[in-house]
Amino acid sequence: MSVLATIDWVVIALYFAIILGIAWWVIRQKNDTSDDYFLAGRNLGWFVIGASIFASNIGSEHVVGLAGSGATDGVAMAHYELHAWCLLILGWVLAPFYMRSKIYTMPEFLEKRFSPTSRWVLSVISLVAYVLTKVAVGIFAGGIVFGVLLPEVNFMGLNSFWVGSILMIVLTGLYTILGGLRAVAYTEAIQTIVLILGSLLVTVYGLDALGGWGELKRIAGSEMFNLWKPLVPAGMEGTWSPVKTDTQIAWYFNGNYPWLGMLFCAPIIGLWYWCTDQYIVQRMLGAANLTEARRGTIAAAFFKLLPVFIFIIPGLICFALAASGKMPELASELLGPDGKIIPAQAQQVFPLLVAKVLPAGIRGIVVAGLLAALMSSLAGVFNASSTLFTMDLYQKFRPNASEAQLVRMGRIATAVMVVIGLLWIPVIQGSRGLYDYLQSVQGYLAPPIFVVFFFGIFNKRMNAKGALATLVVGFALGLFRLAIDTPVMLNEGFSYPEGSFFWIMNNMFFQYYSLLIFIVCALVMTVVSYTSEAPNAAQIQGLTLGTVSAEQEAEVKATYNMTDKLVSALVVVLILIAYWYFQG
Repeated sequence: MSVLATIDWVVIALYFAIILGIAWWVIRQKNDTSDDYFLAGRNLGWFVIGASIFASNIGSEHVVGLAGSGATDGVAMAHYELHAWCLLILGWVLAPFYMRSKIYTMPEFLEKRFSPTSRWVLSVISLVAYVLTKVAVGIFAGGIVFGVLLPEVNFMGLNSFWVGSILMIVLTGLYTILGGLRAVAYTEAIQTIVLILGSLLVTVYGLDALGGWGELKRIAGSEMFNLWKPLVPAGMEGTWSPVKTDTQIAWYFNGNYPWLGMLFCAPIIGLWYWCTDQYIVQRMLGAANLTEARRGTIAAAFFKLLPVFIFIIPGLICFALAASGKMPELASELLGPDGKIIPAQAQQVFPLLVAKVLPAGIRGIVVAGLLAALMSSLAGVFNASSTLFTMDLYQKFRPNASEAQLVRMGRIATAVMVVIGLLWIPVIQGSRGLYDYLQSVQGYLAPPIFVVFFFGIFNKRMNAKGALATLVVGFALGLFRLAIDTPVMLNEGFSYPEGSFFWIMNNMFFQYYSLLIFIVCALVMTVVSYTSEAPNAAQIQGLTLGTVSAEQEAEVKATYNMTDKLVSALVVVLILIAYWYFQG
């Protein structure tokens, strides 16, 4: 039976009318050149940029996965959400290099800094990463939400999960294919407002049903409000080793995030994602100028502080409502005999909270917010994927392609990515959890990209041979681990012989393996670069910290503003306050 009342459907219909109206208005604008279609004519303002970055990031892994991690592990995953400072690095440090280059894609920057081959390799890596993470995860989460809110839906033999997944693709893909980045950015600005409002209402009504913030802390306990304690598995206090069994001879994995990995690995993944990923940076590349680009990243950093309270806390609230017995129906659906959340059910906590605690009408607003998050995440990756394929791959094979041909190929590429994402859903269905799956795959793919960008910008001696070797070696190491993990995710009954090499690899903390990839990549980049010829000075002019001219530096400093500096400092202070408060 549907949990949505008539008034809920009216609110949802109004939301879709607004989104489609905006999309139609944007589609009717000039969209016939590659600049218009892929970068919105490079004319986006700071609020649209900031809201678009936030809406693209806050997608399925947060609505479904992050709330689920809140129910199982408390505020531990807030570490990832408090990486808002990475957006400040993008705006203040890296944006001048990107904006000065007039690039369409991040791989294109590598071509300018290193070589055309580096551009091609990164494009392939990025497209693979989008298929393995953002596309399939977005589709899967849409199915989860529909499965909880509309369980009785059945169409041509497809249950509500598959109906919801396909519906999300069709609606999102339609305006993305037709309108390009401009349609994505402007609809995401509206979706950000709906998402934040809807998610805050879940927190407010959830706390009211539970009895307030104090009651939540009492029921959940200090450990679930501790950013640090949950990161150390029982029996491992005081050790840096990832080894933990009764005989202390095997690698240990139980879905936790060890503090050493969070301290060193999480920032690498964060800086890769926020500062070098096409999915995020493309919005900034569409800015009218450097000032608008920087202010857009500062606005996005502010928005990024919210997920702790609009996704993780609702997950905690759902657990508390179930564990306290105040909502027996939640306990029967979510809790196991030990009184803890059943891992397989954790991904349903946010939509379940929507269904159980919200009144009619308000529920419609929140469901619209859920759909906004899912659609904006998918729209962003569709547009980023089509830009990468068209500008970095197709244009290389067809250098004389017309603007109309480039736009048409971008639309075709979007459709192909959707189909591939659908085929990958069964892998995610068998994963340890949506958020764990996403973070682990990103952990395998991020280190080599982080190394080539940051080492390349901060050290002018890094060269094309070093960058190419780093990308190839790092990507191979990541795919190796993913190939080992996939059979275990696909088949619940499958496991490697205990103590074997493959078993050790599969059961190692993914963050430790990610750090291993980073160390190898850093060594490869440095050794290969310094044992081969130095890059051409003219080629890297203005593309590294050591080759910025006095005139270029003066142009950047002219865009500095005291208000921007103060607001950026405030973001950092708020992050420190969050770390101080969540100590258990």
